[in-house]
Amino acid sequence: MGTKRTSYVCLPCRGSYKQGYDHGPERKCPRCGVPMIGVGSAFQPPRRRDDGAWRVLSVLLHAGVRFHARGCCGEGSGYRPRTLAEVKARVAYARRVGEPLAEALVRPVV
Repeated sequence: MGTKRTSYVCLPCRGSYKQGYDHGPERKCPRCGVPMIGVGSAFQPPRRRDDGAWRVLSVLLHAGVRFHARGCCGEGSGYRPRTLAEVKARVAYARRVGEPLAEALVRPVV
């Protein structure tokens, strides 16, 4: 059986790397040396040139949202906003009702 791997992201480089769990606690970007963020095994990175998608991803990661597989069959990580308009609507909703931002960002319906 293979080694379990998860994805890590470097936001400044817009790079995504899959690494095994046995790499140690802190992973550094092979390009720039900045510590990478663990995003989970169900993560699909946006294209490097897609500025909007990387801005959305940055908001999600700084809010504490990750992309871990649900269930035993790797069913994905559930709903995540894909556009800046969706993120702005969810931020406004979270402020209006007092819900934590991370919860508002992953809620399927606002």
